[in-house]
This record gives sequence, C-alpha cells and structure tokens, in this order.
Amino acid sequence: MNYTERRNKRRTSKKPFYKKGFFLLSLGILIGLSIFFSFYQLSVYLSTDESCTICHVHPHAEESWKLSVHMNNKSGTKTHCIECHLPPSTDTWDHYTAKIKLGVKDLWGYLTKDTADIDWDAKSELEYAITYIPNKSCEVCHHNLFPEGITDDGITAHLYYDENKDKLDLQCISCHLDVGHYDPNYKHGAMTSIPGRDNGKAVVDSSLFYTEATQIKSFENFTEQIPGTPLSFNMIAIEGGSFKMGSDTKEAFRQNDEGPVREVTITPFFMAEAETTWDLFWEFYAHTMSEGRTPPQHVYDINSSDPDVDAISGPTPPFGFPDQGWGVGDRPAITMTHYAAETFCLWLSKKTGKNYRLPTEAEWEYAARGGTETPYFFEGNPKSFSNIGFWRKFISASTNVISEYAIYENNSRNRTEEPSAVKANPFGLKNMLGNVMEYCADKYDPEAYSKTPQQVTDPISTEGEEWVLRGGFYGSDASELRCAARTHTQHDDWLKTDPQQPKSIWWYSDIKAVGFRVVCDIDEAIK
Repeated sequence: MNYTERRNKRRTSKKPFYKKGFFLLSLGILIGLSIFFSFYQLSVYLSTDESCTICHVHPHAEESWKLSVHMNNKSGTKTHCIECHLPPSTDTWDHYTAKIKLGVKDLWGYLTKDTADIDWDAKSELEYAITYIPNKSCEVCHHNLFPEGITDDGITAHLYYDENKDKLDLQCISCHLDVGHYDPNYKHGAMTSIPGRDNGKAVVDSSLFYTEATQIKSFENFTEQIPGTPLSFNMIAIEGGSFKMGSDTKEAFRQNDEGPVREVTITPFFMAEAETTWDLFWEFYAHTMSEGRTPPQHVYDINSSDPDVDAISGPTPPFGFPDQGWGVGDRPAITMTHYAAETFCLWLSKKTGKNYRLPTEAEWEYAARGGTETPYFFEGNPKSFSNIGFWRKFISASTNVISEYAIYENNSRNRTEEPSAVKANPFGLKNMLGNVMEYCADKYDPEAYSKTPQQVTDPISTEGEEWVLRGGFYGSDASELRCAARTHTQHDDWLKTDPQQPKSIWWYSDIKAVGFRVVCDIDEAIK
C-alpha cells in the first residue's frame, strides 16, 4: 500500500470519529445550557415573594409585610422579600451564598418542624431579625439619609450612624424594626408620655393614695406603701446566716470567676419579693423626670448632695419605648442603667424613710439559693436542662421542673413575664433565676473571690469598671441560671446606637434584658 492510499484510509477512518465527537460536544453544550437555564429559572423563581411564602407560612409574615411602609405607601413602591433579607444582587458571591444558606435552612425547617409550634412573634424580635437584614440591602434604596421632612432627632441619629456604622457595627434594623413587617405595638421615636398612663388624661382618685409608708415593728415580711401613690410591693424578711458562695469545680458549666468557694456570713435584710415593676419605675419617673438634657456631672452632683425627695433629678425621656410593647404593670422594668436603678433606690428611700438599695452580690446569691447548696434552688442537673451539647440537636433538654421556677430560653417567648408566671424559691422570692438579669451593688472583678478571705462577712467588691449582674434572663440557657453564675454590664456596647453626646446616663439603647430588685436595711430598733 503506497503513501497516498494509506493517507486516504486514515482520513476515511477519522471521519466517523469527528462526526461522533462533534455530536457529543454539541450535546454536552446543549445539556449544559439546559441545566444552566433551568437553574437560572429556578433561581429567579426562588427570588419571588410567592416562593418565600411557601416555607414562611406563619400567619403574620405576608399580612404584616403588606401593611408595612415598604408595601403600603403613597408612592406605590413594592419592596420584595429578597431585597431586604439578602445582600444586594450586585454583590454576586454574598448574595448567592446567603441565598443558598438561608434556602437550605428554610427547607430543612419546613420539612422537619411543625410551624404551629414556633413562636413567630418572638422570632420577630430584634435579636433574631438583626441577622437577616444586612445594612447593604437598606442602603441600595436609601441613598439619602437626610431626606426632606426628617426630624431633628432623625438627623442626629443618621449623622451618628453615618460616622460610626463600621466602627461600632451599627444596624439600620436596630432603630427601624417595623419597616418590613408592620407591628402595631412597635413605637419609634422619643417617648412623650408614660406608657399605661393614658397620656395623663385619666382622672386620678387621690383618695386611693397612701399617706404614709409602712411602719416596721418586727423582723417579718411586710408590704411597703409608697406615700403619695397608690402603689405597694412585698418585702421578704431574709434571715441572716452562712453559706458557701460560688461553685465547686465539679459543677457543670462552672466558670473560672465563680471560685474559689468561700464561707460567707450574711446579716439579716429585707428583699423585694419580685423585680422592680414598670408600675413602680414609671411612678418614680413621673415624680423625678428631667425634661431636657442635663450634663451628667450636674445630675451626679445634685443627687449626691442628699437633696429633698422633690429635688431628686430622675431620668430624661428615652428614645423609643423601653417596655418593647410587651406590656407594663407587673412586668419587670428593663433597659435602665445601674445609675438609674440606684437613683430609684434613693427616691424610694426618701419617700418611705427607710434605706433601700441594690443587693450586694453575696446577699443576692444567699437569697437566690434559699438555703440550698445545689446549682439551682430546685432539683435538677444543669446538663439535663441545658441546650448546650451535640446531642441536643437530636434530644431536647428537660423542662419539667425548671419551667415552674424560671423564665428562660425554652419557655419565655423571648420576652419578660410577670411574677405570677413562676413559683417562689424557698425564701419566698420570685424570678431570682431568669426573666431579667439583676443589678448588684458590686463592681465586677473576675478574681474577686480569690482576693478575699475564705471566711468573710457581708463582702462587697469595689474594684472594676463594670457592675455585677446575676440571675440570667429570658433568653439565657439553663446553664446561665445557676445560682453561682456571674456576669456583668457591658456599658459601651449597650449604648452603641445611642446618638446622644454625652450618651444617656439613664437608659441603655442596646440591651433589653437587664433590671433590678431592691433590698432594705433593718432598722436598729428592731434588730
């Protein structure tokens, strides 16, 4: 076979191969384009409001969206779900990774959970909402932070945001929680009247006011009457004694600042049955409020000079409504600073003629334990109640006992409750664990226990920058409710969104879970 014949043979043999290869390549391209187009169409559909409501079937989701200013407005502009809940589509990587992540999470929840068992109102609180509303999404539309008609307070707040958003990680949703889903209970802007007081228009029957405080003649429980008001509250007589303060190294979830264990002796005192309520705090506010901004040092000087009760300088009006729309009455007062709590005690002392104050950390733990030496004043292991741990993804924590005594992560609906929702501890005190974190008179020092003797009477820590907080709160895991568990204020972080200069000495803008209860010293005459 000559060269020409061999060449022709090769060409003849390759022709079917070339045809087959071209066919396969074309088929692959066609299939690839089909898959790409299908995924694109799926992506487009999964970006529609209709697809979002397939998984988000909770009753208020669509209704509250349609009532919000992003849907129900004069311009007729309609803001879609993904425009708020995902990073802008111009940030391709962030947009699609967030979309996939949230999509998988939503689908898993839809397939494995009964939506009727989920408290959607609690899920709409700021702690949850803040993780699903990126600032970048807001800024896509809201280029101008100072539109026509903006109030002076709005200008101040937006200037502060523009200058500090990255440094302090400020979030638009922190001040505009209801713009995407309408909430009739949410109130934005400065408070102009006292919640629950009918704007001062209701007729007040002064004949119901107490004319004098309760006279204490013996060391026993009593009901305090606040003169010039119709309000009273219960005080529990706490017998003195010794106890082991702190936690043993074997206690589950123990932290280093809870030891070493000390033998602490406590002298008798009275403690409020429950945390200071909104009814009590708003009464204090009504009697002492400051109309305008007053330099902090001026306020401190006035209140520290032992003024008459009518001269006490109290809180200025807060931005927003600190009760969060949860209700007032017997719910614990929240969001006030440690100084505000101390000033309340000063006012109450002068109104009643007794010495009311915040409890020391030692008094608080002694009272919380109620004579017990276990992690809680009720039976149970912290590991059984806690949601922490790998197996909690498959086996739910026990709630049978703890829910009777504490308002915490597993039963709170992400908000506070009234004292009637729980049983008292052995001393007759309610909500010592859970509901709200409670201020103590001590400065926080992580090494406070090691700096004092193994046996000590009525200790109090005066070193540190922050204040001690005890008891955990409505969003706490059960591990944080142990009687020995300690935490502290985070003053600067809790004032991040406060645009005032200087920042408020009365109200925290970024914490809803802090409150206090009072104690009363025993008069020498009845000891």
